[in-house]
Amino acid sequence: MPIRLDDTDKRILHALQENARLPNTDLAREVGLSPSPCLRRVKLLEEAGVIDRYVAVLDPAKVGAGLTLFTRVWLTAQDADTIDQFIRAMQRLPQVMECYIMLGDCDALLRVAVADLDDYRHFQSTHLTRANGIQNVKTDMPSQVVKRTYALPLE
Repeated sequence: MPIRLDDTDKRILHALQENARLPNTDLAREVGLSPSPCLRRVKLLEEAGVIDRYVAVLDPAKVGAGLTLFTRVWLTAQDADTIDQFIRAMQRLPQVMECYIMLGDCDALLRVAVADLDDYRHFQSTHLTRANGIQNVKTDMPSQVVKRTYALPLE
């Protein structure tokens, strides 16, 4: 269930989504609070789990993971053991940036980051196999990144 956020909470979250390293004094000034109440609100948002964690967003190309692929996966079965086995395997793989269990045609959708196509071919033949509960794989390669954001809309 969503947590009720007032306009000040939303301003804080918007500012932190843009720059999580913003010092509290600057954040407070930006959202129209004094530093102490601003820090208190941030702590409450953290404790409530609204702010899950803080991360650094890296440039994939500069760290050797410049190719992003989307992989549709069909599992060998839809029973709990097969799905759990697949989930555990995907959670261990650093190349899998996102993994969703799907309703619809495929059983799972992955966003995979690798250096190049050779790296992906090796990743696929090593990890996207029956040993991890996978029956079939179809991979899509984007031709252009139109938009990439990590900020959630706060309406």
